[in-house]
Amino acid sequence: MLKQFIRKIKRQLDSPIYFSGKYQDINPEDIFLDSTNLPGFEEHRFEGRIEKPMGQKTFFAMKIILTVIILALVSKLWVLGIKQGNIYTQISENNRLEQTLIFANRGLIYDRNMLELANNAIKKVDGAFAGRYYVPIKGLAHTVGYLKYPLSDKSGIYYEENYRGRDGVERAFNDLLSGTNGLKLRETDVFGNITSESVIEKPKDGSPIVLSIDAYLTEALHKAIGSLAKDKGFVGGAGVLMDVNTGEILAMTSFPEYDQNILTNGTDRETINLWVNNSSKVFLNRTIGGLYTPGSILKPIVALAALNEKIISPTKKILSTGSIIVPNPYDPSKPSIFKDWKAHGWTNMREALAVSSDTYFYSIGGGYEDQKGLGISSLDKYFQIFSLTEKTGIELSGEVEGVIPTPEWKKEKFDGEIWRLGDTYITAIGQYGTQVTPLNAARFIAVIANGGRVLTPSLLKGGNPKSVEHLVEFDNADWEIVREGMREGVTYGTSVGLNVPYVKTAAKTGTAEVGSAKLYVNSWSVGFFPFEHPRFAWAVVMERGPSLNTFGATFVVRQLFDWMAVNTPEYFE
Repeated sequence: MLKQFIRKIKRQLDSPIYFSGKYQDINPEDIFLDSTNLPGFEEHRFEGRIEKPMGQKTFFAMKIILTVIILALVSKLWVLGIKQGNIYTQISENNRLEQTLIFANRGLIYDRNMLELANNAIKKVDGAFAGRYYVPIKGLAHTVGYLKYPLSDKSGIYYEENYRGRDGVERAFNDLLSGTNGLKLRETDVFGNITSESVIEKPKDGSPIVLSIDAYLTEALHKAIGSLAKDKGFVGGAGVLMDVNTGEILAMTSFPEYDQNILTNGTDRETINLWVNNSSKVFLNRTIGGLYTPGSILKPIVALAALNEKIISPTKKILSTGSIIVPNPYDPSKPSIFKDWKAHGWTNMREALAVSSDTYFYSIGGGYEDQKGLGISSLDKYFQIFSLTEKTGIELSGEVEGVIPTPEWKKEKFDGEIWRLGDTYITAIGQYGTQVTPLNAARFIAVIANGGRVLTPSLLKGGNPKSVEHLVEFDNADWEIVREGMREGVTYGTSVGLNVPYVKTAAKTGTAEVGSAKLYVNSWSVGFFPFEHPRFAWAVVMERGPSLNTFGATFVVRQLFDWMAVNTPEYFE
């Protein structure tokens, strides 16, 4: 069979058609395998097998199939790109896939009785976040504070992603109240309609805060201060009520104050501008940022210093005739006269505290006749022991340091002037350059009430865990003498207006002259209650009122006590 196949091939090669040009370049060896070309070639493997080209019908069918596929693809492209191209372009342009914030709700603020002071009850127009709402209770503005909302551009994209606490607790505990925002994917059409959305990260709401503040007690104190200021011409006022054992602040208020909801909303520009330009300093938190000459409220510290230095016996009496006269060594005809506010006669320490004898404290402060004085160095030392110039460390921002006059202070402030004995006298009765905040005044009274523990005030219920800063060590008998003198101030002395039947209190008044013409005064009342087992200390100051006015801070405290006797008698127990 193989030989016949070879002969057939030779006949084709001899044919003129083969060499006509179409096949002449094809070598038979390119088509058939020859056994001589392959060593070990086995002829029997190819018996019955002949290579055949693809048939014309099969090839034609394949071309038709490929043509149909290509035409189908081209037609689909034509439909998508030309016939319906505008439709799909519009769909593409109209749909947006964007990431949007899910604002966390801000933590709620409660008073000590779990009364809501700030919540998220207001819904903003755009619905992006909850609006802050402050319960309209007077006296809380500076303590609770206000905030500003997240800001967005004209297209509604938020470039500020968090609330911003601007004052009070809202600012002091902003991180705790803020929480953590969430995130979601949102698809919208050209008209802003949401076509689909999904949450990627859930928001975590801010933590609530429970304050030590009694809201209604604070409101009662604020109303009493505001009423007196308006009726008697005081520029403003401030008040603090503090737990003498824990440092918790039960009431803290400053008059005048702003409206938290108006400031947070920010749309009433007219009212806000009036506050900004108001000479009475609406935005000043007077309890921690106001410095006032304390006057006679510092006399208990001077008395404790004199007892501790043993320069006087508590029973020794000093005569007050209405003034003391200090000879002038340079001009005997012009002695220095230091007036007492009244002639008190002979007074011992308890009595001098009760009636607030300036003569007595001139004598133990700077020395007079046979009575040795503490001197300015010792006065400064003991004022520092009671932390009068230090910030108290309360959580709020804006607290300022107090001032105690010293020879170095005077030299700096008055072009190198020397310190004189008269400066010591005036400092001993809490005037000259001495300045303290109402909160610092309440704190040093708490030290007297609790027997020597200087506390860090706190606005959180439960107080500051590390509230005791340091101890002031005096004999127990010395503490008792000063406390008894303050109690006598209520029973017959300058604080007799607080001699009420429902609680025993101990108090000290202070009247500090303001201005060179001495036409105005700051009126103070400080003290603690109950006298038998002290729980709370207070400090109230009425700022810059007419010097001839007979109503002052004591009147405010009396109104507060009358309100407490009806509404919160448990504080007197």
